[in-house]
Amino acid sequence: MSKNLLKKQKLNYSKNVLDIVQFGSSVLEESNPNDIDIAIIFQKIPLKNQLEESQKIKRQLEKTTTLPIHIKSYDFYTLFDKGNFAKENILFYGKSLISEKYFAEKFSLIPKLEFHYSLTKLKKKDKIRFNYLLTGKKEKYGLLRKYHGKLLKPGLIETLPEYEIVFVEAIKKITSDFKTKKVFESVK
Repeated sequence: MSKNLLKKQKLNYSKNVLDIVQFGSSVLEESNPNDIDIAIIFQKIPLKNQLEESQKIKRQLEKTTTLPIHIKSYDFYTLFDKGNFAKENILFYGKSLISEKYFAEKFSLIPKLEFHYSLTKLKKKDKIRFNYLLTGKKEKYGLLRKYHGKLLKPGLIETLPEYEIVFVEAIKKITSDFKTKKVFESVK
């Protein structure tokens, strides 16, 4: 089940809203968020209007969850400002509540997580366990099928950002010899 807690919302908003993006821990599978982070991306309008519109949207969203909702308002200039520490999280993990797609897709990009791993230091039984972890065993699905991952080549797995915790926690149980890398793939 996706952690996109607010998906499929019928929100009323003005034409000045370019997108409403859920980001942060609430979009990650297997996380226990304390709140829901929302970024509202506006066209260039006065800050006062942004804040008023943000509060209207926040009140609508609060009716659908018991978690506190934190709203951040941006236009494209402030979103990509070097002082905005949330921009990477919004761009990489953010899911649009309007289109139900990754926010990065507005820029013809699809975020992906790559897991680079090595099994060379493992015993044979642990290598087999790792294979079962990825591909499954008997009637059970492995991580790749269950969470839409791909084995690009031995030592390299690719998956979607919302499954980061699932893959990291599972891989850590067998080996510590892995790294994660955030990449963007261009939409074809």
